[in-house]
Amino acid sequence: MKKRIAIIGSTGSIGTQALDILSNYPDYFEIKSLAAYQNIDALEEQIMMFSPAKVVVINEDRARELNTRLLPQNIEVRSGKDALIDLVTDNDIDVVLMAVVGIAGLEPTLAALRAGKNIALANKEVMVTGGHIVNRLAKQYGGSVIPVDSEHSAILQAIQGCKDLSEINKIILTASGGPFRGYDYHRLKEVTVENALKHPNWEMGHKITVDSATLMNKGLEVIEAKWLFNLDIDRIKVLIHPQSIIHSMVEFIDGSVMAQMGVPDMRLPILYALTYPNRFKTNLKSLDLLEVGSLTFEEPDNDSFPCLSLAYQAMKTGGTMPVVLNAANEVAVDLFLKRRLAFIDIPIIIEKAMNSHNIIDDPKIEDILAIDQEIRNSIYKKEGVL
Repeated sequence: MKKRIAIIGSTGSIGTQALDILSNYPDYFEIKSLAAYQNIDALEEQIMMFSPAKVVVINEDRARELNTRLLPQNIEVRSGKDALIDLVTDNDIDVVLMAVVGIAGLEPTLAALRAGKNIALANKEVMVTGGHIVNRLAKQYGGSVIPVDSEHSAILQAIQGCKDLSEINKIILTASGGPFRGYDYHRLKEVTVENALKHPNWEMGHKITVDSATLMNKGLEVIEAKWLFNLDIDRIKVLIHPQSIIHSMVEFIDGSVMAQMGVPDMRLPILYALTYPNRFKTNLKSLDLLEVGSLTFEEPDNDSFPCLSLAYQAMKTGGTMPVVLNAANEVAVDLFLKRRLAFIDIPIIIEKAMNSHNIIDDPKIEDILAIDQEIRNSIYKKEGVL
């Protein structure tokens, strides 16, 4: 029987790469549902290619426009949050690929888990802001959460055959260092949006590419790893690995280290998340270590890139502090991309928001969403956007 897939965020970087790799396996996967925010041009092409049973466009105006375009095909496009929740809880769905960016993925993920769905998670903010709720719902309703991020996919692959997580001493998440590796504060003062969007190894969306440049992406991954693998934050380390060949490592209690390696291509971890625990043969480029030549490692520069330290601080503080970290970061990156904020001001905005927050220790979803909105409104207002 084919595995029935819903892709939330189908027109983004992960969504488009997922459709690309899944199109090679028509006998094994069926694209049942697609959802996007507003890119209806790309979505229309996907609809014509995959003929999904359900389509959602969050933006109501864009949904109406797409409905008009699709009238001859008799395909209905729904809009809004309720339509998205209906899509992810549909009985005809086996796996939901959550590929939207930011906290927008939290509510549909929780709804899908309540419906007992398996989640292929490409949205680290879901675990950062609501990891405690995600894990509880997965256990309660029998769903699973399989990571798509290359680093967490690497950890998952490295621990296959591990009888008990107590055998793990620590996990080591690798980071390319982004386009500004080796920069000091004075050089970072001069960087532009165009500079920040030139990642040396990976093809990603704008928000995650900027997060990679600030090292916040790795900070969010540290928090995500804590919830995915049930490890204390002090047992999760980060190493700069410029070649992006080793995607992450696990050190076991006997001193052995298992590393997962591969070319930097997100289609590999996407496919593994959807075939887990099995593997499918692909025609993607294989790793040639002779071509790579050498693998190098460095300590993160926390002075020039304080976002990583802020993420560790937020997780150690716990409660709603990671929600504040995430919301402040999303706003700061948005302002930077709109050229309203300097690159070096991103961690300053985040730290100020964290320092002024009164923590809720065991937040409910309502608390998370309220604090997220509060932080966003506060920063936008201070920066003169609202």
